[in-house]
Amino acid sequence: MEVTLLGTGDTTGTPTVCCDCDTCERARDPDADLRERVRQRGIDPDGIERSRFSVYVENETTGESLLVDVSPDFRQQFLREGVPLPDAAIVTHVHFDHLDGLGNAYRLFDDLPVYAADETDPVTGESVAEGVRNRYDYLDKISVYPQPPHEPFTAAGFEVTLVPVEHPPLLCYGLRIEEPETGAVLAISGDTCYEIPDRSREALTGADLALVEGLVHPEACEKHPLGGAHHDDEGVPRTFGTKHMTLRGSRDFVAAIEPDDYRIVHTAHYVPADRAFADDIALDGERFSLGVE
Repeated sequence: MEVTLLGTGDTTGTPTVCCDCDTCERARDPDADLRERVRQRGIDPDGIERSRFSVYVENETTGESLLVDVSPDFRQQFLREGVPLPDAAIVTHVHFDHLDGLGNAYRLFDDLPVYAADETDPVTGESVAEGVRNRYDYLDKISVYPQPPHEPFTAAGFEVTLVPVEHPPLLCYGLRIEEPETGAVLAISGDTCYEIPDRSREALTGADLALVEGLVHPEACEKHPLGGAHHDDEGVPRTFGTKHMTLRGSRDFVAAIEPDDYRIVHTAHYVPADRAFADDIALDGERFSLGVE
């Protein structure tokens, strides 16, 4: 299993348009130390970026590929990484930064199977699958396949399980993706607060690689109207507001699910510049080979 991180940022990405904060400026003009650390992670040091979230997963056994979430930055991401178009896609929830790249299916695909959950969201009155179908009903190149959570299905030769997480007020899902031939497992938390249901935590446990959401540093909760939640024993919030993990929350969650390796994703430019580029916080273009002896 080959995993390419196409997009590792939040709704606005880093650098953010027209932002001159220290984090965005450091991303645009990295210092020598950051350049070297980025180079060691296999990334062009002149192109440090966190675009909107998307992950590309290649099945080396079948030669197929799976796209997890379809970023509005689809065109830029695929041109930058030079990967082939995916054979299938999964949409985890209906926020624009996770599905609005589907418009790129126009003139690019003969057919793109899109998998999404079939649970009806009490807020929207429709499932994620129905939301995708309704938004993109003008694209005859997209075929939507509703799937029940916690029940494995096959996509691009992978065994995939939609894992319910907590991202109020909307339904949202993480993912367990397993390559049957090698047994390699990729776990993705999805957009979520720290309080993920036990059954979902179990499904995400023990992966070769975990991609875990961590939006901001814990101190940012002081500026959120709802503050923070799910505090640790030292009183540090693991959840920012109600629906995103802090960096403390994501690292504690990683410790709980015990993957072989991990990266924090969906990180905002609000994280101070001296912490925003820690080695465990993902950057666009990172690649991982799973299931290789």
